[in-house]
Amino acid sequence: MELTALTAPLTPHEIEWRVQSQTKDGQKMIVVPYITNRSVMQRFDDQFGWAGWQNEIKEIEGGFLCTITAVLPGGEIVRKTDGASRTSVEPVKGGISDAMKRCAVQFGLGRALYDFPKVFVQTTDKYIPEWAMPLLDKMVDKINAGGVVRDVVVLKPEHAKPAPKAM
Repeated sequence: MELTALTAPLTPHEIEWRVQSQTKDGQKMIVVPYITNRSVMQRFDDQFGWAGWQNEIKEIEGGFLCTITAVLPGGEIVRKTDGASRTSVEPVKGGISDAMKRCAVQFGLGRALYDFPKVFVQTTDKYIPEWAMPLLDKMVDKINAGGVVRDVVVLKPEHAKPAPKAM
């Protein structure tokens, strides 16, 4: 069975970027892509119909397990399970959301994110600067179009500035 809605490339609006760490010199941050939980739900609705799948959350010590059950067109039932720890921000909601996103990867949704390049953003800020977001979106579009992207990408403020107009 083709799981085209689940395995289609993720669009920029389906991806959120999070700061993973700051470099030792404090001049750059490493950012990583994640699929949003709402995108997981929408993709499963698109693939199986809103009544053709369900998720079940179980609390375990330190986190949550999510089992997604889907009914394939021929009536076969498929279940996949994965888990996640409680998060530091909104421990319950975040842990449940992360467990569901990890479980969706078992169906193929978002697996390509693991192949994205390592992305550094030149900034001393604590959060991803606004100027970087359009550049991250462009990178996602380029990857989706089959364009070659380096294994390591460094985004700098000057990359976001429009090129000077020729006279």
